[in-house]
Amino acid sequence: MTRLNAAMERIEAARADIEQKAGDNTGDGASNAGGSQRVMALVNAHEKLREEVADTIGQIDNLIEELEA
Repeated sequence: MTRLNAAMERIEAARADIEQKAGDNTGDGASNAGGSQRVMALVNAHEKLREEVADTIGQIDNLIEELEA
């Protein structure tokens, strides 16, 4: 769980950094917009995966609790 939480924190930090850079970027509009969209799509995919992993771990924890009872 510690490693998972650390990974989630790194993903959130990367997302915040990308969003900040996208807001600060005033250079090549067309080429940077395409790159930013791809990066945001990856960040969103990672966020969805993180949520699925957290849900699955919660289910595993519940099963372990039931087996121990």
